[in-house]
Amino acid sequence: MLSKIIRQADIDHFSKWLERAEKMVIVSHISPDGDAIGSSLGLWHFLNSQEKTVNVIVPNAFPDFLKWMPGSKDILLYDKYKEFADQLIAEADVICCLDFNAIHRIDAMGEAVLASPARKILIDHHLDPEPFCRITISHPEISSTSELVFRLICRMGYFNEITKEGAECIYTGMMTDTGGFTYNSNNREIYFIISELLSKGIDKDDIYRKVFNTYSESRLRLMGYVLTQMRVYTDCNAALISLTKKEQRRFNYIRGDSEGFVNIPLSIKNVVFSCFLREDTEKPMIKISLRSVGKFPCNQVASEFFNGGGHLNASGGEFYGTMDEAREVFEAALNKYKPLLTAQP
Repeated sequence: MLSKIIRQADIDHFSKWLERAEKMVIVSHISPDGDAIGSSLGLWHFLNSQEKTVNVIVPNAFPDFLKWMPGSKDILLYDKYKEFADQLIAEADVICCLDFNAIHRIDAMGEAVLASPARKILIDHHLDPEPFCRITISHPEISSTSELVFRLICRMGYFNEITKEGAECIYTGMMTDTGGFTYNSNNREIYFIISELLSKGIDKDDIYRKVFNTYSESRLRLMGYVLTQMRVYTDCNAALISLTKKEQRRFNYIRGDSEGFVNIPLSIKNVVFSCFLREDTEKPMIKISLRSVGKFPCNQVASEFFNGGGHLNASGGEFYGTMDEAREVFEAALNKYKPLLTAQP
C-alpha cells in the first residue's frame, strides 16, 4: 500500500475539474528530461482514456533517446509552433503544469500560461513552488514527478485506467530521475509502484536499454573526450567536467548526448561531488549540472553559486560568463564547502 501523501482536498478538487473539463493542456519545463516527458505522457495517456482533448506542450526539443515513448510524436514544441500552442493554451479548461516550480522554467511559454483563464494545477517535486496555480501538489521528498502522477491517478481511483503505454512513460520518468534508481530512491514505496507498473505489462529491461543503450558512436567518443579533460580535486573529494560549444560541434553533438555525464565522476573512489559545465548551444549561458552522494547538499551549492536549485543529491543551475569564470566559481564553492566535503564518510 502507498501512503497518502497528497492532500485529500487536492484530490477532490482536481477530480471535480476533471469531470467538467473538455480541453486540457499539459506543459513542462525547458530542455525537457526523462521525468518531464515521462510524467507528461503518463498523464496524457490517462486523460485520453477519460475521453478528454489533451495536448502536451513543451518549450523546446527533447532528447532523441526519449522519442521511442508512446505518444512522444504528438508532443508540441512551443518554439516551433508558438501560434498554435498559444491558441491551445488560451482555449484550455485546465492546464497541468508538470515538473517545474517557477513560471520562468517554461521560458517564453510562461506568458501564455499565466494569461490563460484555464484552471491550473502544479504537480512537482522541486523545492519552493511559486503560487501561480490554484492547486499545488508539491512534494520535494518524492523522487520524481512521474511518481506523483501515478499517485494522483491512483488516489482518484483510476489505477485500472492506466494503460501499458502510460505505465511505460511513468516508469521511464521515475527511472531517469533517479539515475536508474541509484540515488533518491531508498523509499520502499518506489518499488511497490514499480511492481504495480510491471503488472501493466511493461518490460523494464527493454525500457532501460532504449534509454541508456541506444546512443550514437559520436556520443561515446564525446564521453571519452570529456573524461580525458576531467579535473579531480582530491583534497575536496570532488570532480569537474566541462563541454564547450566548439567541442560539441567537433563531436556532432545532438540534444541529450551528454545525458548522465555528470554522474560518471561519482564512480571514482572518494569523490562525493560532481559538476558538469556545458555551454548552451541556443543561449549565451553555461548549464550547470550537480550530483552528490551521501548527505552533501549539492542543491545548496546550486542555489548559492549558480542561481539554481534542486534536490539534495541532484540539482542544477545557470551561469552567464565564460567557461573559465564558471570554473572559478565552482572552485570558490569547493573552497567554502571543503569542510563538509571532506567530512563525508
